[in-house]
Parts: sequence; C-alpha cells; structure tokens
Amino acid sequence: MISLNQDNRIKIIWGLLLVVVIIFVVRLFYLQVIRYNYYKEAALSDQLKQYQIPASRGIIEAYDNGKVVPLVLNQTFYILYVNPSIITNINKTANEIYAVLGGSLSHYKYLMKFKNLQYVVLSHKITQAQNKKILSLHLPGVGSQNQDYRVYPDGSLASQLLGFVNNSGQGVYGIEQALNKQLAGTPGRVKAITDANGIPLAANSNNIEIAPKNGDNIVLSINIGIQSQVEQIIKKEYSATKSQGINALVMDPYNGQVVAMANYPTYNPTNYQSVTNPSVFDNGTVSDAIEPGSIMKTLTTPAALNQGVIQPNTTFYDPAHWVVDGFNIHDISIDGGPRVQSIASILALSLNTGATWMLMQMGGGQIDAKGINAWHDYMTQHFRLGQLTGIEQGYESPGYVPPPNMNDPSIDLRYANTSFGQGLLVTPIQMAAALSSVLNGGTYYQPTLVAETINPNTGKTTIHQPKIVEKNVVAPNVGPEMVPLLENVVKAYLQGGFSFMKFSSNYIVGGKTGTAQVAMPTGGYYKNIYNGTYIGFVGGNKVQYIVVVFNIKPSIPGYAGSFAGQPVFADIVHMLINEGYVSPKN
Repeated sequence: MISLNQDNRIKIIWGLLLVVVIIFVVRLFYLQVIRYNYYKEAALSDQLKQYQIPASRGIIEAYDNGKVVPLVLNQTFYILYVNPSIITNINKTANEIYAVLGGSLSHYKYLMKFKNLQYVVLSHKITQAQNKKILSLHLPGVGSQNQDYRVYPDGSLASQLLGFVNNSGQGVYGIEQALNKQLAGTPGRVKAITDANGIPLAANSNNIEIAPKNGDNIVLSINIGIQSQVEQIIKKEYSATKSQGINALVMDPYNGQVVAMANYPTYNPTNYQSVTNPSVFDNGTVSDAIEPGSIMKTLTTPAALNQGVIQPNTTFYDPAHWVVDGFNIHDISIDGGPRVQSIASILALSLNTGATWMLMQMGGGQIDAKGINAWHDYMTQHFRLGQLTGIEQGYESPGYVPPPNMNDPSIDLRYANTSFGQGLLVTPIQMAAALSSVLNGGTYYQPTLVAETINPNTGKTTIHQPKIVEKNVVAPNVGPEMVPLLENVVKAYLQGGFSFMKFSSNYIVGGKTGTAQVAMPTGGYYKNIYNGTYIGFVGGNKVQYIVVVFNIKPSIPGYAGSFAGQPVFADIVHMLINEGYVSPKN
C-alpha cells in the first residue's frame, strides 16, 4: 500500500515531467514555427554564396567602304578562383591545378593559404578546355567564371585611340577608358545554394538571379580606309625624318567628327603586356600638348580679321624686327628685311613680326592690355585653347594659355610670342577644332569619335548628332577670307621648289607650316631641336577635311615645319584626293 507521501511524490514527478514536455513542445514550436525563417536563413548562410555574372562588354566598330566592320570584339575565356576557407588539402589542390595550367605551383599554394578570404583569383584567361578539365576534378573551393577578353582583328590599327582592357576588366587609355562605364554594362548576380565544395546547385529553387545588362556597342566616326593609310604615311615619315614620334588627324569641320587619328610609334593592344615603354599607349593627338609654332598664325589672322583691325588685303611696313620687353622679335634673312608686307605675305613667309603686328592692331597699334585681353579671349573663349575638348579619349591634355596678368613684367613678350605659336601649349585636336570653327562659318563643334551607339539589350541605335559648343566664333565672312590666304601659302611653297605640294586645280588645298623651338626644362629654348607642325585643309567647292600633323623632334636639315610636317600633310591630302575621299569642284 502506497502511502500518502509516496502518492504526492509521484504526482510531483509526473508534474515535473509534464512541465519538461511542455517546455520542449513550446521550444520546438518556437524554433520550427515562429523562428523558422531566421534559422532557415542561418542554415543557408553557410551554403548560400553570391556570384557576379559578368556583362558582355560592348564591341567597337567603324565604317569601311560604307559597311560597319568590327575593330574590337570579345572572346570568352575564364577566370579561375578559389575560396581558401573551403580548401581542405592545399597541396593536392595546387598540384591538380598546376597539372592543367602550368604556371607557378608555389604561387598557387601561397594564394590558397589566406583562410580569411573567400575569393582569390588564381589565373586569368584560361581556355574553355582548361576550365572544363579543372571543374571536372570537383576540387573543394575551386571555381571559375567566364569573362570577355578583347580581340583586335586588325592588330595595331587605331590602337592608341582604342586603348585596351586590363585583366581587371577596366578600360585603359583611348575610348576604352573614356567610355568604360558605357562599354562595360552592368553585371548581374546570382545567389546560389552550393554544395560542400562551394559549387552552385543550379537547380535549387532558392537561387536568386539578376540578369546582366550588356554594354553598348559603339560605332566610331573613323573611316577605316583613311585611318589605315594615314598610319602607313606617318610610319614612313617617322623613318624618313628620324623623329621621336608623329601625330596626325583628319577631321570633318562641319560636325567635329574625326575620320582618322593616328600616332607612331604604335603597339598591338592584344599584347599590351609586352610593351616596355608605356608612353606608346598615349594618343598623342589629344595628349601631346606642345608649342605649335607658326601654325598658330592660322588663328591669329582670323582673330584680327574678325575684330576688323585688318582686312585680307591690308598692307603694312614691316621693320623686320620689334623690340618687346628688351627682346628682339625678328624674321629670318630670306624674308627680305624691312619692307612693305601684306596679310598674305605674313602667312606665306611666316613672319613673326607680322603676327606681332596683328596683335598690336588688336590693341590699337601697340601691345597693351586691350590687345592682350582681346587675344586671350579669342584663344580661350573663341578657339577654346587651354581647356579640354571633351573628345572621347583617356588622358586628354588641356594644354596651356598664359593668363593675361598685366602685373607680369614680361607679359607683352609672352603674348607677342603666343601670336606666332611660342609660349603656349596646344594639342592637334585643339588646333583642328579651332581652325574648323573658322573655316566652317563660325561654329565650334565638340570633337568626337562616336558616330552611333547601339544598345544590345533593346536593339536601339542612337545616331550621335553634332554638338555645338560655341556659335559666332568668327563672322561667316572670315572663313571664306582665310581660304585663299592659306591656298596662297601652298602655292608659295610649290613655287619655292616643294614639288610635292602640287595639287590638281579641281581641289582647294591650303595650310601653314610651323617650326617650333623646343623649350628646355631649365628655361629658354634649345638652339637645334624643333618640332615640325602643319595644319591645313582640302576640299572641292568647299573645305571638306582639316588635317593636322605634329612631327616631334625630327632629325633633319632645314625647317622642321617645311621638311618634316609639310610632307606628311601633302601625302595625306594626295591620298584623300587619289582615293576619292574628296569631292572635286563642280
């Protein structure tokens, strides 16, 4: 017989057991129902990995004989990566990868030791076959992702204006850098359930994917036929003149589109890693800001014409030298010494005294604050020197125009020098855009390399309309006044024995040489080192193309502008005419 006390003890024990059961049931309900989502996410966190889905980089194309052809394409390779926190056997994993890829076994092992990291790249640009073989090994913590690498069907053609894409997928130099965001697109991402090896389980319903948006395709304004031949011309002249480099471009003055932009020496962007001198990556037509020499007179003259201080037929007495701030500005002996000169002879004989005289006329007859401020305004506001043009290129230089600081005791000399192209820095693209604004009737168009943009996600093509930056740069009559003045310069050189400057009467050809002394780092100028420049035009009934040439430090006898810049211009213009790129007069 159970005593009363025993009965109470049994009830207490059963009560305690019941309480424990209730606690367990409540706890299970709390964990499995109330906190279900929390623990589900916690359980998934060890298996749920986020991966980026690369967007396809936009291709770059250009026109060739009326057809759009590719300059830059994509080819798919793979990036091999590891998650060191998952790797269980470093030696085995590294040896397996080394057997497929080769490379550095010790480096693979070194990278796998970073257990605090979840993503470490082992190798770039592995082939599809290599990728397939490695993944078939099912190595814990080893994965890959596809990435587009650039392919250049035409090798080094237009390499500096194109630039390249580095191993990190970033556009570097040229249009690849300037339009990197537009070309790169927007990568997608996938959050995927993985197995113990970190490999996504593609069929899992918990995978979350956002599709990538591919980058835009770009159609350049470059004419491949013209581009190719300009490159051949400057390569030949580079050897003939033994220069340090040549930059040349051809521009349509009525919309700012560049149809050729070339530099030599050059490189093949497919093998950019093998380049030992990084300066070869620069597109000198936009990055090489130098003192231009007497091609600057093609801007001094229209500035004076537009202000009404000279007329195309104006004459003046040239003393053959001016003393400015204690320094002599003089002409060379072959210019004939003191005598009456004209606007035409200022350009044909390249008279520094004549350019200085035009600056004086802007000030009412002498170099003063009025003339200096007027000339500064034309250089910076009308012709937009000293600032970026905004062309779609990496590393564009703004150049330099000295400020009109009247407290500078040498300001008169500085501005006299700028009138004939010394003491300021300009790029070929700036000069082309400035002269275009004169010869097209007074409109400054932003220089551009992009003709069309194609959105591969929608198929929509956007035609890029010319962007007007400034109107009324000069009056409409100034351009037609400048054309015969610059034609006269070409005729003068032909009469002077430069037979390569002979062109058919069915075309208008004009231009101006520049021989610019090269400044020394310590101040002053070298006595025997020059840059040879040229700027000019070709057309039929009207100007059709502007051509600019910078020949950097050629090693030749005679004037660099005449013997190193001018021949490049002549060869380019003859090519444009002979190949039918220029329409003759009606």
